[in-house]
Amino acid sequence: MDIIFGVILPVFGTLALGYAAARYGVFDEAANRGLSVFVFNFALPLMLFRAIAQAELPAQMPWGYLLSYYIGAFGVYALAMLGARILFRRELEEQAVLGLGSAFSNTGMLGIPLVMTAYGPSAALPLFVMIACHSLLMLPPTTALIEAGRGGGQTFATMLLNLARSVLGTPIIWGLSGGLVFALVGLEIPGPLDAVAKGLGSAATPCALFALGASLTRYSIGGNLREPTLLVALKTVIHPLLVWLLATQVFDVPELWMMTGVLLAALPAGITPYLFAQRYGVCQAPVASAVFLSTLLSVLTLSLLLFLLPPASG
Repeated sequence: MDIIFGVILPVFGTLALGYAAARYGVFDEAANRGLSVFVFNFALPLMLFRAIAQAELPAQMPWGYLLSYYIGAFGVYALAMLGARILFRRELEEQAVLGLGSAFSNTGMLGIPLVMTAYGPSAALPLFVMIACHSLLMLPPTTALIEAGRGGGQTFATMLLNLARSVLGTPIIWGLSGGLVFALVGLEIPGPLDAVAKGLGSAATPCALFALGASLTRYSIGGNLREPTLLVALKTVIHPLLVWLLATQVFDVPELWMMTGVLLAALPAGITPYLFAQRYGVCQAPVASAVFLSTLLSVLTLSLLLFLLPPASG
């Protein structure tokens, strides 16, 4: 019951409220855009800065954590590409977009508030490690595959430079990095800065969830559902199962890090795969359907997972 009232209802209730507000015109697109800017440019970076700055760093990096997560991620990526090729006769660039849709988690709008609500500030460090690597590891191979499928057009060096600019221009990365510097040096956050970070950071979770709920009104279920069903099954079931097996049976991953990794793997598909589909003009309908369906299904799958990996054990 503590999980239901302490995590599930606050998280998904806020998300549902945002969806209803946008669906019935109480909260329009301009308002949601402004709220999203506040969340990603100010509230989330400050919340993560404060959490990381006050975190106790491990003696050494649990590399098994990253290996467990990304072996699982690229495993479902490959399965999605294989399924797209064999079952749906998709071309290479289409396979890459669908692969990203099966493996790229919604870490920002749902992952951060969910993990922090479930496991508290102690989970900030595993979150930092994952967020710092997520786009850096997942997006270059996708871009390279798409460009290869289209016969080139962008050099690998240009692709990496554009990705680096994008990552360095992300406020969340600056917040995480600043917090890590404070933690490594052993600095205490000055009182006024701590008060500001605490105040604005406390708004990050509800505002991010509300904005995510409102943004879901942009997506709908359309076209043949066979492809979205494959992506959703890989993203919400197979990915977390692979991460759990690797983290518990292959690598020696600390329990809190394991639970954080599995929960992040079980997240629904993020918005980034849809942006890739839009940018390259391929597979927009199945990817949009996968984002929408996986987010709806995650109410059940994430709730079940939190019962299996309860916060109390962290």
